[in-house]
Amino acid sequence: MTGYYPEGRLINTTENISAMQSMSQLMEAYHEGRILEARAMICDSAHNLVVDLGIMKGIIPREEGAIGIREGTVRDIAVISRVNRPVCFVITDFKKNEAGRTIAVLSRRLAQERCMREYISELIPGDVIDARITHLDSFGAFADIGCGIVSLLPIDSISVSRIDHPKERFCVGMEIRAVIKSLDNGRISLSHKELLGTWEENARHFEVGETVAGIIRSVEEYGAFVELAPNLAGLAEMKDNIVPGQQASVYIKNIIPSRMKIKLIIIDTFDYDYRPGMPQYFFKGDHIDSFCYSPASSDKVIETHFENTEDHILLRKCL
Repeated sequence: MTGYYPEGRLINTTENISAMQSMSQLMEAYHEGRILEARAMICDSAHNLVVDLGIMKGIIPREEGAIGIREGTVRDIAVISRVNRPVCFVITDFKKNEAGRTIAVLSRRLAQERCMREYISELIPGDVIDARITHLDSFGAFADIGCGIVSLLPIDSISVSRIDHPKERFCVGMEIRAVIKSLDNGRISLSHKELLGTWEENARHFEVGETVAGIIRSVEEYGAFVELAPNLAGLAEMKDNIVPGQQASVYIKNIIPSRMKIKLIIIDTFDYDYRPGMPQYFFKGDHIDSFCYSPASSDKVIETHFENTEDHILLRKCL
């Protein structure tokens, strides 16, 4: 493990809890420059974060709230949105407040800079890392890849099976694995679908003659596409009164690897509000150079190549 994690991972660890049990242990963490985590309780009118350290309060001054706040390249929402959430920090000082109580002065920015320098700057395309979903938008999911540093996971990189919104796969706070897709001028883009298995790996879980659960993803004139797994969909014969988003029971009529086709018959559909579950990963390693989704017997090749160039920014995708 790298020692740098998405925010929330350290807060309940034995070492982190121990550091906040006494003044002497906080002082030790201060002198060692250790990165700690605690929950932000308040963001005051000046956008300083008040943090609960247990034995005392800590203050993260606005300009120390995140990389880029001081320079004006990051908006204050990066600080405001941390209220009631864990934040990482290093202790930079101790001082007395107006009431004469000792408070700790903290810096989240310094923790992030260290994470960027010692961990994130060393990442290359194809590296598989831990991440935590921070918020969702129509075009993709944003994920904390270390100390609150956020990267974008575009919607078309979440899974092979197409979705209308990332909330169909993720919820805020979910811990996931992700692939470094590209790095460009300090901006990191993520991918996810390469970890969810090839066509054959997914199809292996299904057999002709079974009736299984699925989700209607799109309805066309020639049939309906039904998702059987995040990286696997089949085409069902048309049925009246079906709409995208419905849950479906489908009969597997045929599986044709050479054409990457699964033929289905819709038995029943119904409306159902579901909460996405944790992704099931087929790839367990820490780096992936390439990913071939299509079977060897297929004429159509769907392949992703992650290439580490001198600038660490080249990603070539062959479809």
